[in-house]
Amino acid sequence: MSELRWNPILKEWMITATHRQDRTFNPPENYCPLCPTEPGGFETEVPREDYDLVVFENKFPSLERNPGEPVLSGTELTPVQKSKGVCEVVLFTSDHDGVMSKKPLSRFIKLVKVWKDRYEVLGLREEIDYVYIFENKGKEVGVTLDHPHGQIYGYPFIPPILEKELNNSKEHLAKTGRCLFCDILKQEKDDQKRIILKNDSFTALVPFFARYAYEVNIYANEHLASFKDFGEQEIKDLAAILKTVIKKYDNLFGFVFPYIMSIHQKPSIKGTEDYSHFHIEFYPPYRTKDKLKYLAGSEAGAGTFINGTLPENKAKELKNTAPKNICEK
Repeated sequence: MSELRWNPILKEWMITATHRQDRTFNPPENYCPLCPTEPGGFETEVPREDYDLVVFENKFPSLERNPGEPVLSGTELTPVQKSKGVCEVVLFTSDHDGVMSKKPLSRFIKLVKVWKDRYEVLGLREEIDYVYIFENKGKEVGVTLDHPHGQIYGYPFIPPILEKELNNSKEHLAKTGRCLFCDILKQEKDDQKRIILKNDSFTALVPFFARYAYEVNIYANEHLASFKDFGEQEIKDLAAILKTVIKKYDNLFGFVFPYIMSIHQKPSIKGTEDYSHFHIEFYPPYRTKDKLKYLAGSEAGAGTFINGTLPENKAKELKNTAPKNICEK
């Protein structure tokens, strides 16, 4: 059972999804529901002996195509709605122990094409206002299935952080006539202190206002609102810079680096092109090789992050971590 409940204090929706308590949690080593189905073995989510990339609907979705009625009817102050939407899983490879930073560039190109396709297809659905593509990687961020995968949520509203971001960008556009993200990228390029690497279409940097020690943002160099604006060059360039950033992460401390990856782009709602700017944000939990950053009182309770490092220093550290150039293979 899932439903949307309105928080009138923060003016945002939250989702209840009680059935997710029963989702697969750290399955035994000899069984992975995301691996191909072995001949004569238990059937997995992919009933084939092998696959390339796969997209399927989450068996334990927070949002449902055909949700049931809410448990409660709600009130004028705290209304309740059906949790109508879509939750999909994207399998990056059939290799259970696969390390994505070691995969060829061609796999990243295929993945970007899959993301682009799902963004465009789901964005056509009338009930979906925002197609949110993300990856949770590593037990340190709560992942319970090790197989390389990501997720796609089709929300029936614009999630609060993304809505705030878009509203601020819209306000900046009205005040200056320019895109907020274009201005931020120009400032970063002028400064150069936090740039990690770039190619023709994208720039990777540690933002001036980074909340995590090794936070990285990837900005489209031109004003591209979403995957819909991508041509073949942008697809290849995003794949290359993604592979390079992830490889730098893995080489930083000598182990597969956990993170949350969040793709920000235009909502499905029309008329938002001028102030939507495609970018990707990485939130890694490690602040040193053996220390994690936990969201404590100031972050979780007050919403104010405290970064114990200087973004300029961490950008230099990541810039000097191999590979220094865009991965081409």
